[in-house]
Amino acid sequence: MLGLLYDIHGNLPALEAVLADGRRRGVQRWLLGGDYALFGGWPAETVDLLADITDATWIRGNGERWIADATQAPEDGAIQDAIAAAAEMLGPERVTRLAQLPQSASLADGGRAWHASPLSDVRSFMPDSADEDLELLNGAAEPRLIFGHTHVPFARVDAASGIALVNPGSVGMPFDGNPRASWAILHDDGTVEHRRMRYDHASAARMIRSVARGAQWGEINAKRIERAQFVVR
Repeated sequence: MLGLLYDIHGNLPALEAVLADGRRRGVQRWLLGGDYALFGGWPAETVDLLADITDATWIRGNGERWIADATQAPEDGAIQDAIAAAAEMLGPERVTRLAQLPQSASLADGGRAWHASPLSDVRSFMPDSADEDLELLNGAAEPRLIFGHTHVPFARVDAASGIALVNPGSVGMPFDGNPRASWAILHDDGTVEHRRMRYDHASAARMIRSVARGAQWGEINAKRIERAQFVVR
């Protein structure tokens, strides 16, 4: 069994709930799909807990890239302030280590993991097929792709290529209207089991507001956790 953890976003209690569920299910190997710290209330603690996992494959998300070089991120003031806060709380060693992670990783079943898609770490597949799917595949030929970034869990097969597309959803900040932490298990027989775990998401939202100290990024991301939706302002 392979546990699939994506888009944790510095939400320590959500991660703790998921890891506890994984232990109960007998998961011993983990795929960590990026966006570990940015926008959350416990960025350093989250990264340190992930580092304690003995059998984990890590890849980099756009969040790690942005924290290491804010000029690569949107110029939006709230995003830039969140990046600066995360970089300060993580410290230079963690920032450098996360930025040096690979963009993708091969899986034992012949599949491959990306943060968003083979094309980009900020453009990803949606639950329903779309005209841009072929572009996002970017020539990928693996039988299965694991990815995240949209914070919406789903699994489907791309009709044109036959590639299985799997999004485990977001551990720390789901956007499907369900505030429970989202993750998935890739079983040895190839089946995918999506799972949801309750945790105190209201407390996680309060923590973001606390560490943001009134900055706009804190209110935006606290509301995202409370509503389990992508809140712009």
